[in-house]
Amino acid sequence: MTATIQSIYRYPVKGLTPESLPRVELVPGQTLPADRLYAIENGPSGFDPAAPGYFPKQRFLMLMRNERLAALRTRYHDASHTLSIVQNGEEAARGDLRTPEGRAAIERFFAGYCADELRGSPKVLHADGHSFSDVAAKVVSIINLASVAALENAVGVPVDPLRFRGNVYVNGWPAWHEFSLLGKTIHAGHARLKVVKRIVRCAATDVEPGTGIRDLQIPKTLMQAFGHMDCGVYAEVTGGGEIAAGDTIGEERSSLI
Repeated sequence: MTATIQSIYRYPVKGLTPESLPRVELVPGQTLPADRLYAIENGPSGFDPAAPGYFPKQRFLMLMRNERLAALRTRYHDASHTLSIVQNGEEAARGDLRTPEGRAAIERFFAGYCADELRGSPKVLHADGHSFSDVAAKVVSIINLASVAALENAVGVPVDPLRFRGNVYVNGWPAWHEFSLLGKTIHAGHARLKVVKRIVRCAATDVEPGTGIRDLQIPKTLMQAFGHMDCGVYAEVTGGGEIAAGDTIGEERSSLI
């Protein structure tokens, strides 16, 4: 069963604004380039940039607990390594994340913006080759838009697919078809990926993108309507290549034999 890639997103800073990509080059064993490249530490976490390892998302500012992050508009500029933050329509902070001064400007903003939710001074974290993903493995997250539509019917109000903060959004699969792909290899554009895990959803999906309002109960609705709290799958890149919006995506023929 073949479908198409509707859209591609990356999240340069964990918990902050998704950025749409028309196309991207996937590399075996890696995430999307610059996906979860940075995180904002919420109090001392023990993260060591010289020996980076996986830490649970609770160590960082993130939407599950810090829904006000969704009300910000951020943009990461690759060439300058600069993060800009817009609050209420005006730029509130800007900093080159390669420099101590630039990181300090961003940290000062979050020290004020999230003051009552901090367990210590916020700190911009980064390590070469590391991704601050919700899972230890380097993966690409895939969201089936038909599954989101099925959830929307259960909720009874529109559900923005960006609540699920996926990398690749797919049109053309039946609802929940992505779960049947576990352990299988799929093609996406010129890349190949192995589907490895269902994505269990947390309270971050309760937050409306753009407003920071916690207005729905997505995990609870998933469990009540479908008997699970999953939406989307993780996949590991096994064969590199470019993917773009409009490309086909589907199960490899060898997997169908």
